[in-house]
Amino acid sequence: MAATTTGASGTLPSSTAWPSPACTEEVPSQQQVVLFASPGAGHLIPVAELARRLTTDHGLAVTLVTLTGMSDPATDAAVLSSLPATVATSVLPAVSLDDLSPDIGFGALMFELVRRSLPHLRALMEGGGGAVAALVCDFFGTAALPLAAELGAQGYVFFPNSFALISIMRHIVELHGDAAPGEYRDLPDPLPLPGGPVLRHADLPDGFRDRKELVYAYVIEEAWRYGRADGFLVNSFEELETAMAETFKRDAEDGAFPPVYPVGPFVRSSSGEESDESACLEWLDRQPEGSVVYVSFGTGGALSVEQTAELAAGLEMSGLRFLWVVRMPSLDGSPCALGTIPGDNNDPLAWLPDGFLERTRGRGLAVAAWAPQVRVLAHPATAAFVSHCGWNSTLESVAAGVPMVAWPLYAEQKMNAAILTEVTGVALRPAAARGDGLVTREEIAAALLELMEGEKGGAVRGRARALRQAAVRAWSLDGSSRRALGEVVGKWRAALLNK
Repeated sequence: MAATTTGASGTLPSSTAWPSPACTEEVPSQQQVVLFASPGAGHLIPVAELARRLTTDHGLAVTLVTLTGMSDPATDAAVLSSLPATVATSVLPAVSLDDLSPDIGFGALMFELVRRSLPHLRALMEGGGGAVAALVCDFFGTAALPLAAELGAQGYVFFPNSFALISIMRHIVELHGDAAPGEYRDLPDPLPLPGGPVLRHADLPDGFRDRKELVYAYVIEEAWRYGRADGFLVNSFEELETAMAETFKRDAEDGAFPPVYPVGPFVRSSSGEESDESACLEWLDRQPEGSVVYVSFGTGGALSVEQTAELAAGLEMSGLRFLWVVRMPSLDGSPCALGTIPGDNNDPLAWLPDGFLERTRGRGLAVAAWAPQVRVLAHPATAAFVSHCGWNSTLESVAAGVPMVAWPLYAEQKMNAAILTEVTGVALRPAAARGDGLVTREEIAAALLELMEGEKGGAVRGRARALRQAAVRAWSLDGSSRRALGEVVGKWRAALLNK
């Protein structure tokens, strides 16, 4: 079954002449670069921004490929519709996953979905009407690297998160260098990352903590493929993770690892946010400059009912102004899925403590489920961000110069929190006062007041302002990220011309 391919005009981009004056040959190609995105907004948003850069800055013909299943079609459509007409999009057909165990787990399911979709990806790449210079997959898609090599395309891996996850994957390969087939070893506790944080076992991403989990075998298999990649693109920039960037640069020069290029930060355009955003922004317009704490745990984050109540009490106790994006609480203990709420009550605000909205009226605004985050963070009234530390949200906060209270929930967020607090210095982290991880109202209020008014908070605020300027410099005309992506594009151009 052929893949469904669409662009703004319903077709792939036409043949493109390279805009560089140093290159006078026209390269006849319908899809010079194929970007292969895993399901989920956290993956698709930065890949879409990469596609935008490749077309608008470098004149490449790009096809962005997505998968059917495991993501919200409406969210995907909103992201894809914001792309320029020069980016083609392709949705691969659905594949059957019915034979898999119901308890396979999300990560393993993602790897299987990608693996089973490879025949459709091959058909797309072979039937595109022109030479493909490069296939760029993301973390879950490295099973496509052998396909890229077979078709004569360069194979790159795009990391929508930090250098740290690549470093962990390298450590997994080293750990299993002399392991027998089927032998899996746990990562050490603690795990020091060269140039990065020292990760406790609890800080490791989901799927990396227990060798007995099914997904661990997939992770090891993915890690072994990294050495075959022609290079890596990371959604970060040199001044955000300076020591780690230097470590990877030295290793590439020594031939110890493929080159890793920091090409971020990729932050979605605020113009892509729409609908009922005006109420949040109008409320922010009425608040003093630098006075509001923004609270949001991402599209997939879920607090327990008890933790939601403690957060409300902590915001109230702090006396600070706040804008809180409230989502439905989890009743099953999962921090990354909405719990099943009995009855017909699907209003998250109804789960807030009695009288909370009335007592905080005027200095606080609680909104259900969604806010225009990029615009909220960029607003002059916003002073701090209580964040789950998803990497997209992290970069949006860094780009806006807003310091954070790090409150990670799932996936790689605890690792990100360690980077933000121990390495980059743009966040504080409240302590969990109980063994079950509950953060009390007292700890919440103390962390907020420290970040907004305290001495440690002052250093964090200063660091956030400095990194905002560094993020701007990274994508200036001679910025490090712009140069890095230009170097990669130069390699792709040479590959096409050689073909």
